[in-house]
Amino acid sequence: MAETINMPKLGFDMAEGTLVRWVKQIGENINKGDVLAEIETDKATVEVESPASGVVLQFIVDEGSVVPVNAPIAVVGEKGEKVEAPAAESGKQKTEEKAEEKPASKTDEKPAPAPQASTTPEDDRIKASPLAKKMAEDNNLNLANIQGTGPGGRVVKKDVESALASGQASAVSRQPAAPSSVAASGEDETVQLTKLRQAIARRMAESKTSVPHFYVTHEYKMDAVMAMRKQANEYLPDNEKLSVNDFIVKAVALTLRQFPNLNASFGGDKVIRRGNINIGIAVAVEGGLLTVVNRNTDQQLLRALSSDIKQKVARAREGKVKPDDIEGSTFSISNMGMYDVENFAAIINPPEAGIIAVGSAREVPVVENGEIKTGWRMKATISVDHRVSDGAEAAQFMQALAGFLENPVRMLV
Repeated sequence: MAETINMPKLGFDMAEGTLVRWVKQIGENINKGDVLAEIETDKATVEVESPASGVVLQFIVDEGSVVPVNAPIAVVGEKGEKVEAPAAESGKQKTEEKAEEKPASKTDEKPAPAPQASTTPEDDRIKASPLAKKMAEDNNLNLANIQGTGPGGRVVKKDVESALASGQASAVSRQPAAPSSVAASGEDETVQLTKLRQAIARRMAESKTSVPHFYVTHEYKMDAVMAMRKQANEYLPDNEKLSVNDFIVKAVALTLRQFPNLNASFGGDKVIRRGNINIGIAVAVEGGLLTVVNRNTDQQLLRALSSDIKQKVARAREGKVKPDDIEGSTFSISNMGMYDVENFAAIINPPEAGIIAVGSAREVPVVENGEIKTGWRMKATISVDHRVSDGAEAAQFMQALAGFLENPVRMLV
């Protein structure tokens, strides 16, 4: 029996996505779990997997279409099966394409000091998917020199990839700007926000204004973790070595077992305690920040946890994540230790009730038993939704976390 595949909802605030490319074509066999299409959201380009096996019978929307969440996009069924799929709503797509083709009005424009990207004014009127435009901008390619293979000659991702692979040069020259170029010119520069940065701005503003945050900071002895990590990595190949963050992720997950109230969300007149512990790890990507998710973190071995995080971080930085990579976190960790940061506070990632901000593990002078010696220390700050929990519980959580970080063998038994 034919099955209709809908635009997935990736994140609680996602309303629509752009169908960038069909990976499978009509008439091709597809197995459950195979990648059917690539969609672009506010956060990333995501591979959509087929929930059914069979043959691709019908595409309901074209490449480049902006599709609402849960709207039908394709039909998969048995070969030769007749289907009557609902028609896609194409009004928004057509409106946007007309807007792209129509030259911008100059009535309300202000003079720009200089081109800010590698694309020319003509690029704005060329039919191209949002991802293709972004890729062209990032790689200094002129869209006018790229032959589009999408619907109506639309330039899509694979066209830009082909241009890059063939070594096609940009028709736009751009001189690298010195760090002080803006100050030296005396002119203001306006930088258009990417979709990702717009999403971050919207979500963080909503979180900070609607969620009452409070913060608790604790300093941890990291000598045992540093020693165990060094010993474990002597037996692991280079691509499987454990990071300090792997130990922190595991320790946080195990501590959340003892504090289910922090592995939760605020639900108006109730607190929803999540049944699974799925840790979100903040990842710096070009133009913003993504959170990749390790599932059932408290139940995973350190080595498996580390491998899973590495794979998802790599996909996030390549701009090609899977839906499961970025949705479903119940508590988050933001680690800026690699940037030599002593301490900071993070903004809660809704609808979660808490996030931990982790600084650098440093070898510093410490006093123990009246003697000055060197030791590894690390500061971390938890941000908590005050509607869900209070200071005493957060402080107890941070103390309990020390039990795992200062005695890491507990993570292995």
